[in-house]
Amino acid sequence: MTRVLVAPDKFKGSLSGAEVAAALARGLTAAAPGVEVRSLPVADGGDGTLAAAEAAGFERVPVTATGPTGQPVGTAFGRHGDRAVVEMADVSGLSRLPDGRPAPLAATSRGTGEVIAAALADGARRIVLGIGGSACTDGGAGMLQALGARLLDEDGRELGPGGAALGRLARVELDRLHPALSGAEIVVACDVDNPLTGPLGAAAVYGPQKGATPEDVALLDAHLVRFADLLAEATGRDVRDERGAGAAGGVGYAALAVLGATLRPGIDLLLDLLDFSSHVHDADLVVVGEGSLDEQSLRGKAPVGVARLARAAGARVVAVCGQTTLGTEQLRAAGIDAVYALAHLEPDPQRSMAEAAPLLERVAGLLAERELSRRA
Repeated sequence: MTRVLVAPDKFKGSLSGAEVAAALARGLTAAAPGVEVRSLPVADGGDGTLAAAEAAGFERVPVTATGPTGQPVGTAFGRHGDRAVVEMADVSGLSRLPDGRPAPLAATSRGTGEVIAAALADGARRIVLGIGGSACTDGGAGMLQALGARLLDEDGRELGPGGAALGRLARVELDRLHPALSGAEIVVACDVDNPLTGPLGAAAVYGPQKGATPEDVALLDAHLVRFADLLAEATGRDVRDERGAGAAGGVGYAALAVLGATLRPGIDLLLDLLDFSSHVHDADLVVVGEGSLDEQSLRGKAPVGVARLARAAGARVVAVCGQTTLGTEQLRAAGIDAVYALAHLEPDPQRSMAEAAPLLERVAGLLAERELSRRA
């Protein structure tokens, strides 16, 4: 019997990874009833990380936490034994901004720290933190405050939220950190290598994506320098220039400097967490996918990470996407044998996004006809 493993990431703006996988599975099963189809949605640390963990058997534990602009939001972490998965995008992410309005100076990572604290209180001792899709540039200050750090101004008052508030920082106190942190392992899913500050830092590179003007960028960068100076005094070490410190507006920095975290490429970390090797070892065909298969995909995004392991296991790999800008040689170098794009069926991007599920079912039928017939 031919075995097909469907392991897509989300189609951003259209469907979650689980919804993409379900649509592909329906199309494949309808077109080839005798084929064994298994689904394992994946993610790379950004949006969809929690959903991928849930699909792999993690229990969803609901939490109410502080959103990026201070409003309470309903979020969750995934729990499996003593392991937990926290998705920053789901609590402190761009998708949580009210009406989508950016708040580059005031957005906070506090909610991410609150979810980590909830996971620790629930008994988690190995926490995977996905930090893609953040809305803030606060150096992880809010996250640390939620975990017990005190960030004080000249008058001994606790700082308010956001990167702008760091300009008033005078003292950092870490003696009240959550006691469970000392016995916990924090692993951060991170796919960027930016330092915290400077022309390649969190504010300069990612601030504009979060609504920061050039003046905001200069202010945020200066305040992150101040934060790093005082945090280095408090911890006795300076990690602002380490790879990934600038990730998620500096949450990578705070995780390294205070939480003792290690940073790993997002897709590698998530595939380990999902025990991908046990799912792919006997697969004949692996279907990967994401909304846009492009140059960014080649820089360690989910489809290429999955393709690498699938090819190593001896499977043929095909990709399904909304659209692609990659050529045949680029795809082959990434371990992808063929690509099936929704744009081939529906060239209008708006309609393609709106009708992604039925289009995926149709694409899966074409895929089955072309790919599975070669094994008949």
